[in-house]
Amino acid sequence: MLTVEDADPPAPQAGQVLLRAEAIGVNFVDTKFRRGSDSGSIFQRPLPGRPTGDVVGTVTQVGPDVDRRLVGRRVAALAEDAYADYVVAEASWLAAVPDHLDSGDASMLAMSAPVALRILRAARLNPGDTVLIHAAAGGIGHLAVQLAKVLGAGTVIGTARSSRKLDFVRNVGADVSIDYALPDWPDQVRAAAPGGVDVVLDAVGGPVLQSSLDLLAPFGRTVVYGAATGELELVPVVKLFALRSVTGFNLTAWRHANPDQARQEMGELADLFAAGQLRTSVHASLPLTEAATAHELIEARSHTGRILLIPTTPPAA
Repeated sequence: MLTVEDADPPAPQAGQVLLRAEAIGVNFVDTKFRRGSDSGSIFQRPLPGRPTGDVVGTVTQVGPDVDRRLVGRRVAALAEDAYADYVVAEASWLAAVPDHLDSGDASMLAMSAPVALRILRAARLNPGDTVLIHAAAGGIGHLAVQLAKVLGAGTVIGTARSSRKLDFVRNVGADVSIDYALPDWPDQVRAAAPGGVDVVLDAVGGPVLQSSLDLLAPFGRTVVYGAATGELELVPVVKLFALRSVTGFNLTAWRHANPDQARQEMGELADLFAAGQLRTSVHASLPLTEAATAHELIEARSHTGRILLIPTTPPAA
């Protein structure tokens, strides 16, 4: 259950800034955390808790050791306790928002777009490669489809559920769209890519991941960056003997391992959005007080692209 409570604005501590939020991007993973133990072992977080989110807003205050020139700047940040009018964020991972970028595109700069770009690069995508992207109608998936084309992929195959989502996946750039809820979806992928696929991007897990490994061409690469099913089955080593590989990805780990490149890629993505080479589809913009409705839409798997929450309290004078 999500409830709305009144609270004083938080105070930024060392290394932090305070944002006056204009929009908050809702992420699938928080619906899992909210459900607790029913969601599977990887979605454990103490309850009651506060959802995370991709916040777009203006810096109104900085912590004691943060550059005061940030005050007044419009930025995006992945933040904890994000469903609020005022949100604290880490100053070191703020994404600068290009002029005139709308809230939907801006909400992708801190987390979703960096994940979409990095999983493709972690897969060592080569020009002309055939790429299979699962959950391609989702917030990260629909950006990964576009970025695969930007990076020179040949055939992009996107999976989703429902005919409306399949149409959406094709509209954002996929060459082929396939319903992965159908039992014969692997055969449909084989028909589209008789020689196998070079890259698989998977955040579904479970049987979908298992079947995807069989679809890889020699030297094919799978990048796993989530498990929407909650199932973390063991990867059978015997399937990798056919010159296939599996890599895991986590944004926090990437930022720790290579912070300079991670920040460089955030700027690169901002440029792509500003140039119109990437675009976000906003499925719904809801008042912040309707956060529960946003979670219901996500859990019903009825949305495409991004869902935003919009604070309704006017900025302080």
